[in-house]
Amino acid sequence: MNKLKKLMLLVLIATSVNVFSQTKADALKDAKTTSKATLDMDFETLLNYTLPSVLDMMGGKDGAMQVLKTTFDGMKAQGFVFEKADIISVSEIVKEQDQFRCVVEGYNQMKMSEQRISSKSYLLGIYNETGKHWWFIEAKQLKNKALADNILPNFETALDIPEDDVKVEKL
Repeated sequence: MNKLKKLMLLVLIATSVNVFSQTKADALKDAKTTSKATLDMDFETLLNYTLPSVLDMMGGKDGAMQVLKTTFDGMKAQGFVFEKADIISVSEIVKEQDQFRCVVEGYNQMKMSEQRISSKSYLLGIYNETGKHWWFIEAKQLKNKALADNILPNFETALDIPEDDVKVEKL
């Protein structure tokens, strides 16, 4: 086999392995892992699946850990209870701006101060080729241009990112 054929075969194999690891099933599995970590208040796992530029904005992983602990402790002291954090679906995976991306639809249900808050919300998933898993960010954050420029400079997408839908009911 000549060198060109060997090179083409190697490229084909490498591409096949790379595409295989970026499936909707993997995105769904990783999104469910983050959802479970939220319910379990497993911040270490949650931060492992958080887009690194978000962690940087929060003062690094240690700073982000402290923010999460303080926030959740305060909410818990006020009677906040996470009842559900489910992942509903994952969009098709697209390659844009040298990233594999998808939109993840989630459903959260919380209880606080005699109210139940339910929300359908969306995450943007970005595949971490080095770690071979997906990173996530609340998609609504990317609709704020100034914030988006800090998190993902020059961000553009053809993915449909719906608005969050929040409902509050008295208990």
